[in-house]
Amino acid sequence: MLLKRRRPGLARPDEPLATVEAVDGVRRLAAVDPAAASRGLRSGQKLADARAVLPALKIADADPRGDLAGLVRLAEWADRFTPAVALDPPDGLLLDIAGCQHLWGGERALVDDLLAGLARRGIPARVATAATFGAAWAVARHAEELHPLLPPGGERDRLVPLPVAALRPAAETLDAAHRLGLDTIGQLLAMPRGALARRLGGELIGRLDRALGTAEEPILFRRPATPWFDRLAFAEPIADADDLARAAADIAARLCTRLADADRGGQRFTLAFHRVDGGAARAIVTTALPSRDARRLAKLFRGKIETVDPGFGVEAVTLTADGVEPLAPAQPGLRHVVSGGADRAGLAPVIDTLANRLGTERLWRAAPQESHLPERAVRRIAPLAPDAGPWPPGRARPIRLFARPEAIEATAPVPDDPPVVFRWRGILHRVRSADGPERIGREWWREPALPSPEAEKGKEAETMRDYYRVEDEAGARYWIFREGLFAADASPPRWFLHGLFG
Repeated sequence: MLLKRRRPGLARPDEPLATVEAVDGVRRLAAVDPAAASRGLRSGQKLADARAVLPALKIADADPRGDLAGLVRLAEWADRFTPAVALDPPDGLLLDIAGCQHLWGGERALVDDLLAGLARRGIPARVATAATFGAAWAVARHAEELHPLLPPGGERDRLVPLPVAALRPAAETLDAAHRLGLDTIGQLLAMPRGALARRLGGELIGRLDRALGTAEEPILFRRPATPWFDRLAFAEPIADADDLARAAADIAARLCTRLADADRGGQRFTLAFHRVDGGAARAIVTTALPSRDARRLAKLFRGKIETVDPGFGVEAVTLTADGVEPLAPAQPGLRHVVSGGADRAGLAPVIDTLANRLGTERLWRAAPQESHLPERAVRRIAPLAPDAGPWPPGRARPIRLFARPEAIEATAPVPDDPPVVFRWRGILHRVRSADGPERIGREWWREPALPSPEAEKGKEAETMRDYYRVEDEAGARYWIFREGLFAADASPPRWFLHGLFG
């Protein structure tokens, strides 16, 4: 057990050790090491009974929170075998290795590499592979054979001799099965489903179906499963930045070749440097358009490798592609004939470089949105996102639109005339020429209804805007609006500056 390595004073390597927790006021064994298990002790057993069987048993208090943290660290280490790793507390991991076996030359080689890595860290383990997680879990924990690999379709035969507990039923369901004399999964399979459901409930049938593959089992992976995963292992650990950059270029070429063979491209690439201490340092690059250009990816990764901490050395590198979409082969040399797509593709390398240096959230372009209110008529979209539609024609809008209109003091000769002077940020501006008004009303359908027609009318008067384009004596041009209408029974209108034209 790892506990012996971390706290050598608890017990010698050959002495039995168990962790203990209180359950309903009774102290029970939470986990036992191989030495204790070989003497007949098991988790869940009362401490008093265990001490009666094995007086020399060494004990330590269980630490569920620390155990979970250790399991998370183990999952981080295991993602060198597949990006799809799920926690199975308190002491298990579920790995989806579909599409990854070829990187080792087959399932057996992958399992052997996994077991060897765990053994180097002093972690005993039982491993099984199957077409379903339920079958793999049952066989790994209850079969007599160590580390079996079930062939596709062989789940049923391997489950038949296993105990009902291998299906992970609730405790009361397991007790009910034992009372009925049902001790093995084979006995469950021999019963009619209707009778089994009436006697033991649908929960056990559901687990049986998931183990046999006739029903889907929901698994919460720490990262989404993807077939677009590649791995590069080294005979000796590497740590030099140039070596890491070359490894990044090599693995990018391998994965991009697979993407090209499938006419696909990815938009998010995660490069993981797996260190000999079990940790991993990651670098992530994103592309504006689906890409499988290995040279471009290598260049983007090179700028991030400087921040990678190789620790005592990197023993393997993995690369995962997400956001994979169909990407038809391009026709080089005819870009002057093609419109639209070629321009976007030509800008993509520049966009990718800027986005990965500055952050994708800082790179955007403005696009029109259906609203006649200026502050709602524009939204941010990705730099190379498809056009959201044409800008409304015939509407002069400022180059710079303030996020919030700024209040100003203005004087107009008559109510509907533009201002002749206005004060903004303490400076007085005299208007030389003006154009307007352009009247914009509120979007009443976005707001809750008012209780009466009179209130609705008053609200409309208060939120009516008359916009003017004005130029001062210095030649600067502004976008100014008056909010509200002149009326004897209404509040006086207010003036705001909403944008600058130059």
